[in-house]
Amino acid sequence: MNFTDKNVVITGGSTGIGFATAKAFIEAGANVLITGRNADNLKSAEERINNPKLKTLVSDTSNLSGIAVLEKHVAESGNKVDVLFLNAGTAVFTPIEQTTEEDFDHQFNTNVKGYYFTLQKMIPYFTEGSSVVFNSSTVATTAQMYGSVYSATKGAVNKIAQIAANELAERKIRVNIVSPGPTKTEGFDKAVPSLEMQDEFAKSVALGRMGDPSEIAKAVLFLASDQASFITGTQLLVDGGAIGYLLK
Repeated sequence: MNFTDKNVVITGGSTGIGFATAKAFIEAGANVLITGRNADNLKSAEERINNPKLKTLVSDTSNLSGIAVLEKHVAESGNKVDVLFLNAGTAVFTPIEQTTEEDFDHQFNTNVKGYYFTLQKMIPYFTEGSSVVFNSSTVATTAQMYGSVYSATKGAVNKIAQIAANELAERKIRVNIVSPGPTKTEGFDKAVPSLEMQDEFAKSVALGRMGDPSEIAKAVLFLASDQASFITGTQLLVDGGAIGYLLK
């Protein structure tokens, strides 16, 4: 897939799926801007990719002031946006009776509010025919134990993306969803530190293993490419054949 001189914005791009996707877009010729909350992580990502086509920006898209930083940067660059990958996310796995308001708000602010208002603020900068990809999860439609809030955020993401696909179709802007199954990332290791539990996640997949971020990146590039020119409002599962998620 060829993205030569296309301008790509990736939220939460310093680690995990976002980092792998940034790397893949750059290898395909794109100019990539990644955001993140942590300046050190962004610097590390920049050093690892080591390509002048990568730019980084400290921007916490879980709040409107952080999104404003991104909007200001894009506006001042004078560049239009060809691809927006809404990827910044967080997860906390706790039983409903132990979930705190802080955990609830943190996940909804990052995973839903952040996606919604980042999309809203980026719309004026899209080129005609540009592509938006939401990073969701297969948990949006499964009954994973201890994931009530995280799953609810991903269900909300799916619906927002589907409606955005309708609203933006007149401008020939395509909006799609990539839904990974369990994927081995820094964020996953933090949310699920138990190796025994990680093994259970792997067993819940038909292929018998967790996904690699680079495998999700390939799906994102496909959805953003001209090869998917007649695809919008669609959810692409990249889950290795998910069988079930810790239902007991």
